[in-house]
Amino acid sequence: MGSSLEQDSVRAKNSGRTQDEEKRRQESAVDEKEIALARAAAAEACVLLKNDGHVLPLKKEEEVAVFGRCQYDWFYVGYGSGGDVNPPYLVNLMEGLDNCGAAYNWKLAETYRTWTQDPRYAADAGFWGHWPMSHPEMPVTEELVRAAALTSKTALIVIGRAAGEDRENTRTKGSYYLTDEETSLLDQVTAVFDRVVVVMDIGNIMDMAWTKNYADRLQAILICWQGGMESGNALCDVLYGDMAPCGRLADSIAVHYEDYSSSANFGNKEFNDYAEGIFVGYRYFDTFAKDKVLYPFGYGLSYTDFQMEVLSFTAPELREKIATPAGEMAASVRVTNTGSRPGKDVVLLWCSQPEGRMEKATKILAGFVKTKTLAPGESEELQIKTSLAQIASYDEEQSAFVLEKGDYRFFITEGGEDALQAGTWTIEEERITEQCEKAMTRDVDLKARILERMPEENKDPLIQSLSDEELEALTRGHGMMNSDLGVEGNAGAFGGVLESLREKGIRPVITSDGPAGLRLARYCALLICGTGQACTFNERLIEELYAKVGEEMVYHGTDVFLGPGMNIHRNPLCGRNFEYFSEDPLLSGKMAAAVVRGIQRSGKAACPKHFACNNQEVCRNINDARVSERALREIYLKNFEICVREGNPKTIMTSYNKINGVWSHYNYDLVTTVLRRQWGFDGVVITDWWMKKSKSPEFPELEDNAYRVRAQVDVLMPGSMNRLAKSYQSDGTLLKTLGQPEGIKRAELQRTAQNVLNLLKRLS
Repeated sequence: MGSSLEQDSVRAKNSGRTQDEEKRRQESAVDEKEIALARAAAAEACVLLKNDGHVLPLKKEEEVAVFGRCQYDWFYVGYGSGGDVNPPYLVNLMEGLDNCGAAYNWKLAETYRTWTQDPRYAADAGFWGHWPMSHPEMPVTEELVRAAALTSKTALIVIGRAAGEDRENTRTKGSYYLTDEETSLLDQVTAVFDRVVVVMDIGNIMDMAWTKNYADRLQAILICWQGGMESGNALCDVLYGDMAPCGRLADSIAVHYEDYSSSANFGNKEFNDYAEGIFVGYRYFDTFAKDKVLYPFGYGLSYTDFQMEVLSFTAPELREKIATPAGEMAASVRVTNTGSRPGKDVVLLWCSQPEGRMEKATKILAGFVKTKTLAPGESEELQIKTSLAQIASYDEEQSAFVLEKGDYRFFITEGGEDALQAGTWTIEEERITEQCEKAMTRDVDLKARILERMPEENKDPLIQSLSDEELEALTRGHGMMNSDLGVEGNAGAFGGVLESLREKGIRPVITSDGPAGLRLARYCALLICGTGQACTFNERLIEELYAKVGEEMVYHGTDVFLGPGMNIHRNPLCGRNFEYFSEDPLLSGKMAAAVVRGIQRSGKAACPKHFACNNQEVCRNINDARVSERALREIYLKNFEICVREGNPKTIMTSYNKINGVWSHYNYDLVTTVLRRQWGFDGVVITDWWMKKSKSPEFPELEDNAYRVRAQVDVLMPGSMNRLAKSYQSDGTLLKTLGQPEGIKRAELQRTAQNVLNLLKRLS
């Protein structure tokens, strides 16, 4: 069938856009290396959940019957500012099959292609905050399925889902759950075909309990995630064995939604009580509910087999009462490909902490590493490092990270539950690894803390030369998105937003949305979603990929990439989970740091977001995350800390929500006490686009922008409190108390100005 005139005709229809796409690619900065990296990342993200009878990989010469409208109406990424990239081309599954020369049932493909292009059934693109979660399936008859089975031995069923900014997934059919039409499709196809493969084109975890109902009727299940513009090519690389699947789950998949520890406290409009504390994801399941897990964190199969051997384990010798948090432990591991195909493996290092005064999870991820591609019989020796900071617990009584006395047991896993003991490290008495300050709680005299740490007047000649109006202008953006100071489609500008500032050599800083690629009115690479990136467990690959995005920034003249998105997957319904990495703070922080390092190689700036606790989209501007200091320190801030310490981002973005009653964009303890003083961040902090009005409880005469600047949130973006503004506007709230008792100080304005000027010096 693969060489028939009819199938050639279908291929021609599928590839009719090729010349136009090539022209668009030539008008972009997307080069062959970036395409190869994007394809490799999307392929390495694929997680193989099941492969009974080794149905996969498929053979290109054997015809496959593809069911499901997403074969054409592919979900390449999620919705909103994090995914609305203008790519030079897109490759869906059917185009991927064409490109790799695989045989498929052309009559069935033509039926789907014709139906999806019929205006009566065409996919609805929706609009902001009202995008489709899925598309209605084409009705399938028994005759159609049986006709396909006459020439095709294997059926491929595609299930697609999407979510996005300002909109949550919902516990409804077509979002978190299968539709009746999808269930019917599964029933009909599995009743006729003996070999059925399900491909899941998703960006967020969805309900998977249905897989148990088809236990013996589904031979393979593959999550390919939303792979960006190279989706179809990357998926076919895995389906046909050009690359063995090597992705591992970055999240636990529970049997039922109610099994997640946050399920009772998610989606509330006014506030969410983080009653689960530190017990998020596998920390909860491994400790309290192992039987509630369908597929565990870190799970993933391959086309080959691996054998691991622990070679050595080293740990520091503690002599002092206070231990350095950077003290390292390391496990050396040999991984051997014992199968018959080349492939990569992911090795996870876990730590089981001793029980003490503080409740602990059964295990926490301490480190991970990915092998190179190993040929059959080939071995690689790897070292997985972790630090005392990673295995310490936050003691709210001491306001410190501590190692409680006892045995710290380390073990290794790969792709499943089987564990190898790596070593045990015992400490005889409790150690403090890092002394902190109590922060973001109600029992802190925040006013006294702020007054005690007021900045001194800045003597820099340029800073001294700035007028009050110019100092204020440096604390806000140009006023609108798509500023005329930068490339068309930019997210906004800050810095030299006044002509007088530009005359003094202070140029505009141009921002562009991310993280799945540059969101501009130009052709830019559309990359795999954040969840998929985390499932690669490949820091080096992701860093190289985003180094190419940094080169695109140079080409297009943008300075700040608004990404990576890196909030914790607290709940599977969060609409922006596709932008974010994982339920685990270490994996999230490490992958984010890789993105930052890649972007900033070209002298540009990455801007991790949303700092912090942006874990739901419903009422995100008013919702209060009520969370313990320990959970903040160990889960919701830990990933940002890792990113700051290992990636050194030049900018960072606050979130819309409140944390324990205080909006992030006014949160002195979040931004100054923790981010700047404890972690040593020396860059610019910007708001998410627009912010809520509020007065300072500590200094009632301060409101809005004065309240923000006192917290050392440097820049309001896009610059105006009025969403309809078309130019730079001042609302007057920053300067009206200048010089008054407890009013805003000129030194505070100078501090923000210095932060912005320092950023300009670091940008190339």
